[in-house]
Amino acid sequence: MIDLDSDICGSLGGSFSREWIETNGIGGYASASVSGANTRRYHGLLAAATRPPLGRVVMLSKFEETLIVDGTALELSSNQYPGTFDPEGYKYLSGFRLDPYPVWTYEIAGIEIERSLFMPAGENTTVIRWKIKSDRSTEATQPILVVKPLLAFRDHHHLRHEDAAFDGDYRADKGLISIQPYAEMPALYLAHDAGTIEHQGYWYRDLEYAIEQERGFDFREDLYQPFSLTFDLSDGATIIASTEPRKAADATQLEKSEIKRRAELVVRTETDDESLWPLILAADQFIVARGTGKTVIAGYHWFSDWGRDTMIALPGLTLSTNRPDIAKSILTEFSKHISDGMIPNRFPDAGETPDYNTVDATLWFFEAIRAYLARTGDIRFIREVLYEKLVDIIEWHVRGTRYGIHVDEDGLLYAGEATSQLTWMDAKIGDWVVTPRTGKPVEIQALWYNALCIMADLAKELGDIDNKKLYKTMSTKAKASFREKFWNTTDECLYDVIDGDEKDASIRPNQIFAVSLTHTMLDAATARWVVDKVEAELLTPVGLRSLAPSDPHYAPIYIGSPLERDGSYHQGTVWSWLIGPFVDAYRKTHSRDAMAERRIDEILAGLKEHLKETMLGQVSEIFDAEAPHKPRGAAAQAWSVAELLRVSLDKP
Repeated sequence: MIDLDSDICGSLGGSFSREWIETNGIGGYASASVSGANTRRYHGLLAAATRPPLGRVVMLSKFEETLIVDGTALELSSNQYPGTFDPEGYKYLSGFRLDPYPVWTYEIAGIEIERSLFMPAGENTTVIRWKIKSDRSTEATQPILVVKPLLAFRDHHHLRHEDAAFDGDYRADKGLISIQPYAEMPALYLAHDAGTIEHQGYWYRDLEYAIEQERGFDFREDLYQPFSLTFDLSDGATIIASTEPRKAADATQLEKSEIKRRAELVVRTETDDESLWPLILAADQFIVARGTGKTVIAGYHWFSDWGRDTMIALPGLTLSTNRPDIAKSILTEFSKHISDGMIPNRFPDAGETPDYNTVDATLWFFEAIRAYLARTGDIRFIREVLYEKLVDIIEWHVRGTRYGIHVDEDGLLYAGEATSQLTWMDAKIGDWVVTPRTGKPVEIQALWYNALCIMADLAKELGDIDNKKLYKTMSTKAKASFREKFWNTTDECLYDVIDGDEKDASIRPNQIFAVSLTHTMLDAATARWVVDKVEAELLTPVGLRSLAPSDPHYAPIYIGSPLERDGSYHQGTVWSWLIGPFVDAYRKTHSRDAMAERRIDEILAGLKEHLKETMLGQVSEIFDAEAPHKPRGAAAQAWSVAELLRVSLDKP
């Protein structure tokens, strides 16, 4: 479905700059560059979720792979070391494809070798297979494949360095090897059909990860190589890396089951647009188990499950793909964690105590519920599981909850304290909140009004007449105050934040939500002004800028140290997920334009082309604000995929 030729994957720039990822539905993953080299600390062939969906540990980092033909050793692997690339196996790559999982094709010494890799759903397992596709060599001997596993056994946020406490002893039974360097981590099992095992016991030192270096982090790692496995490649070769004992013979059935499962995801979506099929499979990679329910990993590789991201991504990941059962499970799971009228913003990697430090995640919860009900008509679920909790949320917001969040006298929602960052623009460095937005942010008012209207509709549907009147009165008051206070006559758009007499006139994309959400406070003419302003100042081929170029704080490039990057995170950097609300708003304000959908296709074309760049089949978190809009941040982001998929599938 995504296919790269030798010009791309056989070149240094092409193969090292493109990545692939496999996930297992419980938080674990496998990922690397197309070249086979690891370019991030997060890369590895088995990053297991030890406390699903978190507690992720890179156990098996990579393989060193050598093809031996008539006594000549030919290296298939690729690595970067200080000042050099060694070996350079990417030069033998003639092709790479996602079909539906990663498949490499090597042409070497007249032999065409295919290497494939996938993760079956529901277990910390990676299956890697090699086979000869064709053999035009004139050599009499059969090719031999030697595979050397390189082990990390460390938290996926960290790096491994040579460690005397690393226990390299392993147990080798027939077709199964187990190794457990640290007692507090699970054992790694390697099921295989190799002919011989040879003890090694070496450290590979100073492997370099280019993306970590670019991001200003430590970027060198040591990996342990305990043994080598030798295969007669004429019969193929299989290794299953897992936290549970497996048999190499399991690979065929695991592959058949996984291919069937992924095909069913595409069929269920009922779209003939083949260009969206990779996005459908990408959407599935973010849906993971939490407890007895489901949640959403916000992005790969370093994000956990975030409340805000989950609620924004839910419609595109689950409803647009005809998986409402997953949406129901996610809504149920998050409803169990409501505290003081707030859903969690984040479930941390370390520990199970969630963070409640956002004003918008809970308001997006209302919109996700509205979308679920609109798709399914499942009012019984709302009545029996959610409605009373939603009523309680509104009451908490009226009387006040954490971080000064409360309904002000004018009916609008106030939020924030001096050192808090409560909206999606949440970059913070020490006590410096880069975009504090304390007071009444424009999108929070749009979400608050939308939530009140949703509650009025639900109260009417459920026969709760008193609350219907209450929510209607509250929404009417909020609407009048918003129209009075938020219009910026000078710039003909909406203010970004109002705090007392202070009005932030920064031209940001947050105002688009005042148009895009189902319930809007703006009349048609004002809405059109907002859309036109955002299109003129903020729209790029890959999403919306977070700040207009005319602003003195505008930062066109997202690069440098963590301090420099966080300082520009919402100061111009393009966010791809914002393409969703922009398209919604554009459709609303151009509903009578016969050419509107053609224009939307043009707007979405850049992100669809991006599926062949960076993380193949995925959409990056952010991009530079100026051309060529280089991808930055997380290489695969849930709400980026979800919003592109939603507005592509759910056309009017």
